[in-house]
Order: sequence, then structure tokens, then C-alpha cells
Amino acid sequence: MRFTKMQGLGNDYLYVYGVPEDPGPLSIRLSDRHFGPGADGMIWISPSEVADFRMRIFNADGSEAKMCGNGIRCVGKYVFEKGYTAKTLLRIETLSGIRELTLHVVEGKVSSVTVDMGTVLVSPEKRLSPEGQALVCTPVSVGNPHAVIFTEDAEAVALTELGPAIEHHPDFPGGVNVEFVQPLGKNQLRMRVWERGSGVTLACGTGACASAAAAAARGLCPYGEEIRMVLDGGELTVRVAPDGKVKMTGPCEFVYEGDTTIC
Repeated sequence: MRFTKMQGLGNDYLYVYGVPEDPGPLSIRLSDRHFGPGADGMIWISPSEVADFRMRIFNADGSEAKMCGNGIRCVGKYVFEKGYTAKTLLRIETLSGIRELTLHVVEGKVSSVTVDMGTVLVSPEKRLSPEGQALVCTPVSVGNPHAVIFTEDAEAVALTELGPAIEHHPDFPGGVNVEFVQPLGKNQLRMRVWERGSGVTLACGTGACASAAAAAARGLCPYGEEIRMVLDGGELTVRVAPDGKVKMTGPCEFVYEGDTTIC
């Protein structure tokens, strides 16, 4: 099997064009960073009956994810630069619905991608006590679930302790992605993330959208303006409309091509 490793702000996946067979165990095996190529998971791309292409996302633990903001940007670059399409406006089928991509092309290469993430739903605040700590989180749906927690110092958060405790909290029976967010100014947020099914990752596109939407709902950032999201792996820009519609722009890169023998 031939795969392509790609990353968006360090959120890396193994991409394969085709229809997966037994994708969960395969993702566990190949995502291992010591005994496999190593990644946050695998993304499979195939034709779609309702859009230009379909993507399926499998986390490093083998579970299937509904949506990945960094991953879908890389899908746009993959299909364009590998010659599967010449279009720069694409519709991608995901388990969270169809998402629209605008590819920003410079000299025949996709330098960045803007994703129309649809309408983000911000719910009332919820109080939690993971690991004995009293926290207030804002549940947000970006087609997948998020718990956004505002903090004065994102760097000081015990991410590897609080992340899994909140991911598996009884209030989130299906699990949840967890973002710790520090406001840095009117249009800037610092975010660190614990991804459901993958653990600590350098970036999360849907998490950035969830965090920006939660910040706008709380009056920490303005609606309708670009919000600079500072993640461990780099920066994204997110714009939240007053009606909850969100657009995200960020980079996407090839890392390498590889082959693996499936036994």
C-alpha cells in the first residue's frame, strides 16, 4: 500500500486514495511512532456521489472521527497536486456533512486552504471537576464535540492529566476533544489541545474553530473579524460570523511518500 504523509501545523496523517479495508486496526498499526511510520491517524480519500471527494478519518487509537480541520486542508492539496482535480473550489463529503474548500494556489502549488466549516454551535457553560480541579468549560459542536476551557496560562495546564480525564468525563458519553485557551488580545488566542482518540497533538483545526466561536460568544473576541489562533504547531486564522458560521484558513504540507506491506 502506498501512502502520503502530510501535516497541517504538525497535525500529521497518513493519506491513501482508495476505499479502506479494516481501517481501524490498520490506523493503530501505522500510526505508531516507534514501530510504524507514525501519525495522528489515517485519512482515506475516495470519489463521492454527493460531493467532489469523500474523506474518512481514523485516529491513532483506531476510532473513526467525524471531521478534522487540518486534515481536510491537506485533502485539498492532495487531490489538486496529484492531479485528481483541477478545481480550486471543492466540496468534500465528511461524516459531519459536506465542507467547502477554497484552494489558494501559487505557481501551481496549494499554499493554503480556506475551509467553510459550516455553523458552529456553542452551548451554555458546564462545570466539571476532573482530577479534583474545578473547571468551567464551554461545550461546542463543530460537527464533532469540543470542550473549550479558558485559562490565564495555557502553557501551565497539565494537559496529559486533565485532557484524558475530560475526554472520558461522564458528561461527554461519546468522548470529547479538549481545548485550553488563553486570550492574548482582542483578536488573538493561544490554544493547546487534547484530541479525542489521539491525545496531545500540535494542532486541531476544528478545535481552533470551536475555541474562536466560544471566545466570540463570551465577548473575548469580535464577530466578523479574523482571529489569530496560536497553536503548538503554528498559526491559523478563524473568522466567526454572528450567525455562527465559521471559516478557517491555514497551511498544508507534504512530508513524504511511503510504501508499506500489509500482512
